[in-house]
Amino acid sequence: MKILERLKTEILAGDGAVGTMLYAKGVGLESNFEHLNLVRPGLVLELAGEYVAAGAQVIETNTFGANRTRLAAIGLGHKVAEINAAGARLARQASALGSAVLVAGSVGPLVQVKGEERELNAAEMEEVFREQCYPLAEGGVDFFLLETFASLPQLEAAVAAARKTGLPVCASMAFLEGGRSGDGTSVEAFCHAMEMAGADMLGANCGAGPLELVKVVRRLAGLTAKPIAAYANSGFPEYHDGRYIYRTTPDYFAAMAREMAAAGANLIGGCCGTTPEHIFAIARELAGARPQLRRRPSEISMPDRADKHAPGHSSFLDNWGLRKVITVELDPPKGLDCARILEGSRRLKAAGADAINLAENPLARPRMGNIALGSLIQREVGIEVIIHVTGRDRNLIGMQSDLMGASLLGLRTVLAVTGDPATMGDHAGAKSVFDLHSFTLIKLLADLNSGVNAIGNPIGSGTGFTIGAAFNPNTKNTELQAQRLRKKAANGAVFAQCQPMYDPALFFETLELTGDCGIPILPGVMPLVSGRNAEYLHNEVPGISVPDAIRRRMKGLEKDAGVQEGLAIAREFIQATFAVAGGFYLIPPFGKYELALELIDYIHSLERK
Repeated sequence: MKILERLKTEILAGDGAVGTMLYAKGVGLESNFEHLNLVRPGLVLELAGEYVAAGAQVIETNTFGANRTRLAAIGLGHKVAEINAAGARLARQASALGSAVLVAGSVGPLVQVKGEERELNAAEMEEVFREQCYPLAEGGVDFFLLETFASLPQLEAAVAAARKTGLPVCASMAFLEGGRSGDGTSVEAFCHAMEMAGADMLGANCGAGPLELVKVVRRLAGLTAKPIAAYANSGFPEYHDGRYIYRTTPDYFAAMAREMAAAGANLIGGCCGTTPEHIFAIARELAGARPQLRRRPSEISMPDRADKHAPGHSSFLDNWGLRKVITVELDPPKGLDCARILEGSRRLKAAGADAINLAENPLARPRMGNIALGSLIQREVGIEVIIHVTGRDRNLIGMQSDLMGASLLGLRTVLAVTGDPATMGDHAGAKSVFDLHSFTLIKLLADLNSGVNAIGNPIGSGTGFTIGAAFNPNTKNTELQAQRLRKKAANGAVFAQCQPMYDPALFFETLELTGDCGIPILPGVMPLVSGRNAEYLHNEVPGISVPDAIRRRMKGLEKDAGVQEGLAIAREFIQATFAVAGGFYLIPPFGKYELALELIDYIHSLERK
């Protein structure tokens, strides 16, 4: 009798942790646990046998991370099929040690995208999961357990791939405190999406611990009539003497398993930190238990979300279409002296600039924090500041904390960028974080605007950010950049600023390709100052391309001659694009705000004609 039939009349006990148990058996954290299926199959079989002996009626294959994105990162991408087939074979062998033990093919999420790495689309993700699911199916698993997912689109792709094998599919997300996944998906949204995707079972695992999982199971039970799987962590880990220790006792875990069963769970096992002793206690507690009767609700209610796009405050964009909007980028100081940037901000405001851009550690080299500096400029100068925020320097926790702090300080305009990798900078020991890239950072800002944090927990009133995005036209594939901007706009961006341009035709092409985005776009104008400067920007700075004709004009020019020719080129670009540009993003090099003052005067002279 297979899984779906058995769950109609039984509550089954699953197995427990694999990774933490292999670690406890001496496998180093630097090892790839799935590769053990090939190089130490006896150890994998031993652990699975211990779970069967403890009373597990469902055991999982040791294949959680055996997908191409994870294995390729360590040079094992060519062994996806072999590792998964071996995992299924070992679990099937261990299942024979017990009576009517079922095998679940374990499938986990893909590697998180870092920095400017391209995200896989839905079809590509499905193909990666297909590569894993088919060897598992051919190896004899009874069903698939898609587990610990924090991304709903990834889980939808995994369900689509697994269903094509013809085997039952259990889709499980990791929910944190408050019943939200890492990408902010609610229990209700998860349930609705998985019902639509055709999952045969729904579940929750990992996350915040047994008590929170009971709450998630209770919510799921009110939303679906399908079987529910619940695999809780053994509480939160505690760091002690160089290792992480889970202190939840088997007796407590068994008591929580009883509550999960009463709440509506049909399959109950353990996740991180659980051992055969925990599973023995669960199996003993659930022996003879029958599942709760549930009726399918007529519909799944979806929570309303506030408008993510409304900034809720005045911004430099208010003048869009009334006159040419001008923003100017100034470099935060490398030290503590703010006098020059404050003076520049005052003069730029007096000249008619609408906002000051403050980059965040450009080229991965440390400068004064732009949140504190931006607050100072807004307070003392009275001009709006656009703070650039990168995904490079903060993890997800710190990012949310700093963004809420920025809102508190009155900084309400943010340009969300991925950021140059730390390896570009001058601090050899620094490492990039990249919990967030430009797309997910924009989505986080939009969520904060709607009054919730990254996992959907309320933060009170929304932050009211005006969200900006970067657009790089200086690539061979501008259509791909246009697609990226569409996604950024869909995530919540309401304006875009471009990398520096020197060819007016490039801006015309940009407007044509991005017209359906529906957001204002400011072309970047960076005046050159010498021939050497032009060559450096073209050859060494990411995202900037200086045409051959422009570099020829600048060749050999230095000092005042170079500055004047650079300003002439900038004026020519402004004049050529003036009729179609709603504004300009001026980027004076080396903090020379005087160059921006000259260009502002020129823009105003064109407006008066």
